[in-house]
Amino acid sequence: MRIYPAIDIRGGSCVRLLKGDYENETVYASSPAEVAKKWQAAGADYIHVVDLDGARRGGENLAAVAEICSAVSVPVQQGGGIRTIEQVEAALARGVSRVIIGTAAVEEPSMVGEAVSRHGAKIAVGIDARDGYAATDGWTKTSRVSAVELALEMKSLGVETVIFTDIATDGTLSGPNVRAMANMVEKTGLNVIASGGVGREDDLLALSKTGVEGVIVGRALYAGRLNLAEIVNKYR
Repeated sequence: MRIYPAIDIRGGSCVRLLKGDYENETVYASSPAEVAKKWQAAGADYIHVVDLDGARRGGENLAAVAEICSAVSVPVQQGGGIRTIEQVEAALARGVSRVIIGTAAVEEPSMVGEAVSRHGAKIAVGIDARDGYAATDGWTKTSRVSAVELALEMKSLGVETVIFTDIATDGTLSGPNVRAMANMVEKTGLNVIASGGVGREDDLLALSKTGVEGVIVGRALYAGRLNLAEIVNKYR
């Protein structure tokens, strides 16, 4: 099980939100690239980046993402505001190894299909669930499509990897929605990267039993509740 340290960018800084609430933000660092170098030095072999501004309005932290990609030698996956083929191509040109498409997967699935036909496994889909249904536009809207249904539709288009976030637990450190993660793995057979709620090592142990490919860890690292070097080596 791979550990993905998270870097969320808003206004050019590294931040964390509580349950996706843009009004409940903690700023951790002014340089996301320096944070990325820190995580690489601690043993991370993949870094997860989200452009929070982009998630609501379209890519706005492009320079910060490019700086991260230049600062580290490990692959970087990036989501937030990727809604057109042109934005996919631009992200890959910036050095992003895997592009995460979120809102467009619900609103324009044909774009996902085109992206996969061009770039294969370099395309992943981010599925953010609120009460089991996919949320869009930086979690500000909830669709009528269930998370599992959306994942299966994406699988039919050739998608192999989904980043599955439970909004209710994200940033809370209160524990992940293990049942939802296990259900996503079982019902879809996709490579599922779990996100949301990890606050202690027991959470990682529980997720490791669900069959997820990886786990995104954010606030627990920044708050010092988990040591990246220790957990990367233990679950690699």
